[in-house]
Amino acid sequence: MSALGRVVRAGVRRRRTQSIAIGMAALVATASSVLGGSLLVASQEPFDQAFAAQTGAHLTARFDGTRATAAQLADSAHAPGVTASAGPFATVTVDPEPGPGTAVPPGDTMEPMTIAGRADAAGGIDNVTLLKGSWPSRPGEVVLAAGYGSPLREVGQTLRVPGLPGAPTLIVVGFARSVSRTADAWVTPDGIAALTAPGTTPGYEMLYRFADAGTTGAMAADRAAVDAAVPAGALTGAQSWLTTKQGTNRNTALFLPFLVSFGLLGMVMSVLVAGNVVAGAVGTATRRIGVLKALGCTPAQVVRAYVGQALIPAAVGILLGVVAGNLLTVPVLSTAAQIYGTVTSGISPWLDAAVAGGTLAAVALVAWAAAARAGRLRTVDALAVGRTAGTTRRDATAARASALAARLPLPRPIGLGLAQPFARPARAAGMLAAVVFGTTAAVFAVGMGGSMAWVQAAKNHDTADVAVVPARPTGLGAGAGAGDVPAKPIAADPAAVTAALNGQPGTAGYYGTGTGDAKVPGVAGTTTVFAFTGDSSRAGYRMVTGHWFQGPGEAVAPSTFLTEAAAEVGDSVTFQYHGRAVTVRIVGEVFDPHMQTNELLTDAGSFPAGTAPRPDTWAIYVKPGTDPAAYATALGGALAPLGLTAQAGQQHGSSDVIAALNSLTATLTLLLVLVAGLGVFNTVVLEIRERVRDMGVAKALGMTPRQTVGMVLASVLLVGVVGGAIGLPAGLALHGLTLPAMGHSAGLDFPAAATDVFGTPTLVLLALGGVLIAVLGALLPAVRAARARTVTALRAE
Repeated sequence: MSALGRVVRAGVRRRRTQSIAIGMAALVATASSVLGGSLLVASQEPFDQAFAAQTGAHLTARFDGTRATAAQLADSAHAPGVTASAGPFATVTVDPEPGPGTAVPPGDTMEPMTIAGRADAAGGIDNVTLLKGSWPSRPGEVVLAAGYGSPLREVGQTLRVPGLPGAPTLIVVGFARSVSRTADAWVTPDGIAALTAPGTTPGYEMLYRFADAGTTGAMAADRAAVDAAVPAGALTGAQSWLTTKQGTNRNTALFLPFLVSFGLLGMVMSVLVAGNVVAGAVGTATRRIGVLKALGCTPAQVVRAYVGQALIPAAVGILLGVVAGNLLTVPVLSTAAQIYGTVTSGISPWLDAAVAGGTLAAVALVAWAAAARAGRLRTVDALAVGRTAGTTRRDATAARASALAARLPLPRPIGLGLAQPFARPARAAGMLAAVVFGTTAAVFAVGMGGSMAWVQAAKNHDTADVAVVPARPTGLGAGAGAGDVPAKPIAADPAAVTAALNGQPGTAGYYGTGTGDAKVPGVAGTTTVFAFTGDSSRAGYRMVTGHWFQGPGEAVAPSTFLTEAAAEVGDSVTFQYHGRAVTVRIVGEVFDPHMQTNELLTDAGSFPAGTAPRPDTWAIYVKPGTDPAAYATALGGALAPLGLTAQAGQQHGSSDVIAALNSLTATLTLLLVLVAGLGVFNTVVLEIRERVRDMGVAKALGMTPRQTVGMVLASVLLVGVVGGAIGLPAGLALHGLTLPAMGHSAGLDFPAAATDVFGTPTLVLLALGGVLIAVLGALLPAVRAARARTVTALRAE
């Protein structure tokens, strides 16, 4: 081994604390960068990546089983433009409920479920990804789609279908994700028979891929080709992959600014901390550099030696950081997949290599810059600087700060600690930057959590005491295709429902909601019109601008519809509903976090007499002192002849997307605060190492261990206060910029109330976050310094 190699190895071994500090900083920097980079990579067109990986279906077509046979549908694979197909798969649509022995939160129900009979997950097209459990192997077993809104979350739970003879029970054996969203659940092909109502015929599903499927026009032509290839009237519905992609990409666009903010914050902060540690470690070795020069080492050799001393522990930390980052990335990317609604993105080897190489280069650059300054010193100057560093060398600012601290009515050790940052302002600035970034991340995380809670409350706006909905059908009914698409319940006579509500003791107020599809000039596709009757002001929608409609002729709409219609609050909009033109004036913009673009909410009186959609749901508020459960029971009996049922309370769970975002926020924030604390920890370790002899003298003069801890903690107190004061407004600004960007990316407008989620007590606690980060980061070095023996400290260099 060369002399230079021995110097590097001896330096790493001798300065174990600094080597460990450099390694830890590199580890956290690399892990944070791998995680942040993986999130950014995962956010780049996740649907396209998942669609290609699963060989997704360009068109998912549903057919009436009474109008076409399986053989006829299989022949449709030869339709013009078709390049591949899968199916036909038998399908039914049922109304399930949680099965016996399944523990679910009170009030949780299940939506209508489309079930496909499929032998295995891989079918050439739409190769379903199994997330948990196994594929069904016999009748009575079912796999649920991850995107289906079910309260069931674990393998082994059950669901039953009460509308079928014998109320068959299905055991959940797995959960899967279909990027094409071809079904809500899958059973074995022979399991469809038990789920088909007597007198009905199951429907069929075919999956197609086409040579040209990149535009809406091309998909319309592809659908027409399939329709022409099957018996007339057999095609009952078709879903284009472009529609699914649009919804997923809007989810991606919504959360991309959030991921970019956290990713960049983590990368910049990690490099800052790693650089600060390396610069400090090399800086404390100035005297030893002078010794090496005196022994004949050239400036270039000295620089290489100390760059090597920094790179060895950094390289170890980087390798461990890559491993730790990937281990952390797997569950976090699984959470991100919930946000994107696609399959989990894999780990990118090229990203690992780029992060490892970039971090190592950053450490080498910082170490070279720090060592080069000392390498340029004359030998005698390096020896002098090294011996006096941190002891007798004080500039005028540090002297004034020390004198001022001595006059404060504080214990002398505390005063000495408060003046310490002024002795090494560059090092204090590095520690301050770490605290600022850590506080900023914490404020940003709290703000995002508050905003997402506001969004969840806006989504769960309906807080009525009792809800009236159509009764669950006792069967799926006979007729063509009844096993595939159940008919929409016939809305009850509004006058009869109103009479029952007015006659029920305890009724304080109510409103009904009906929906219908309308056409708005200039708006692609159909627009869903919500027609309200009664006191709809209690519906609880959050307004962005304007106000809720107050009578016929007025309407409110979300920002997505206003953008499509090129309308603003105050403009009039005309829509066509069943051949009649209806004109309403937009009086407010409502916040709607759902991904439905074309929605218009208005009073039922806006329609010509007798043409408004009949209400099919009702929300009732009861008088104070009235038991909602007893009220719902009594009202249900009165409404049963009308085909309606009453349910007490509106149970709202947390959105999976919002829950995933909150989990992701907590993970990233914890990591960034750890990085900030590590920056403080490393700086304090260097300070103590540099001033170990001073502390030995102070101990010899009577300083107690408690006073030593107080002095060290006081040395970071001012940095924590200033860092918190800077990080608080920085975090507020970052939150104020990111949240609107998230909304604009998805075509949503967030009102001021969604951003203004910080109360005064919260702001005070967040302002103290900088002090907490600084104190916690310095606590362990302070305790170690207090426990050091006086004689050992006095013998230190």
